[in-house]
Amino acid sequence: MRVLGFMTGTSLDAVDMAVLETDGETIFAFGPAGERKLSDATRDIMLAATKEALAWPRGAPEPAIFAQAATAGAEEHFAAAEEFLAANDLKWADLDLIGMHGQTVLHERPQDGRVGRTVQLGDASLLARKAGVPVAYDFRTADVAAGGEGAPLAPIYHLARARASGLSAPLAVLNIGGVANVTFWSGSEEIAAFDTGPGNGMIDLMVQARGAGRFDDKGKYASVGRVNEGVLAGLLGHSYFKAPPPKSLDRFDFSLEPLESLELEDAAATLVAFMAEAVRLGFEMMGQSPTEVIVCGGGRHNPEIMKALSARLPMPVKTAEDHGWRGDSIEAEAFAYLAARTAKGLPISFPKTTGVPAPMTGGRIVRG
Repeated sequence: MRVLGFMTGTSLDAVDMAVLETDGETIFAFGPAGERKLSDATRDIMLAATKEALAWPRGAPEPAIFAQAATAGAEEHFAAAEEFLAANDLKWADLDLIGMHGQTVLHERPQDGRVGRTVQLGDASLLARKAGVPVAYDFRTADVAAGGEGAPLAPIYHLARARASGLSAPLAVLNIGGVANVTFWSGSEEIAAFDTGPGNGMIDLMVQARGAGRFDDKGKYASVGRVNEGVLAGLLGHSYFKAPPPKSLDRFDFSLEPLESLELEDAAATLVAFMAEAVRLGFEMMGQSPTEVIVCGGGRHNPEIMKALSARLPMPVKTAEDHGWRGDSIEAEAFAYLAARTAKGLPISFPKTTGVPAPMTGGRIVRG
């Protein structure tokens, strides 16, 4: 199948797009990839939906803004893809399937006696009607209902991508988005994964809260700041880091309050150290020492993050591009791949990646 995958991260930066030719197991070809920045209107409605989601009591009716945001998300995806396909001499009719992750506005991991909650907004029916192509969506709900974490879901794609590059185990793939997650491949079909801790999300929120932009571009603030070891130790004292994997996070799970007394630059440097130290602790907890770590996602564009990882991890830290991967498109590729697996009835989550009791399928498909 030729599949177009979409991903919009919690940074609310852009619609990422990538085309794969795959049967849900082997990757036969990599089609074009690209992005289109989110419009201010869509970003604003998604931020408003996120705010309401965080205050949404369990058992209460869904906030009305969810439907509005889902429509806006679908319209944004369609407009982005129209430009993307035209720029790459493709038509909707050239596609067999679309994989749309949707915009995450809420993610709560399961607790003792309570299943998790996860919400990704995007009107798949509307997109399928406008595009005239079936859309696979809602990839996380079934996993959460079965008692799983609902995240991360990219690990099975990380395995396929590593194999397509001729790489061998043991290795790790670290994705640094709003939250950071790692996939360990120890050999054969053996993969384990979990969210290590914050990625770019806390840094973005801190910079935005101080009116210093939307993110720390190229680590310009962190590069001149000093890590506050006391604040860092307090952040690392969070109970999440003692919990065994698999485990997952929302970018709002950690408070910015401990950083309020720090200057902007020192707060940025401390958060970079927090992200990297959380990754190191995750590796230590797994007891795994892969031959290398491949970093993808937006975090690899921050030189301070890459320096911090190299300083704290005992194995080589490489970027996705070092192996010819498209580091900004891995998650869009992943949801193209997961869409194909959904269409074929193949599992997308596993006991050691999300904590479900057995490998399970996920996602739904809607036709226009």
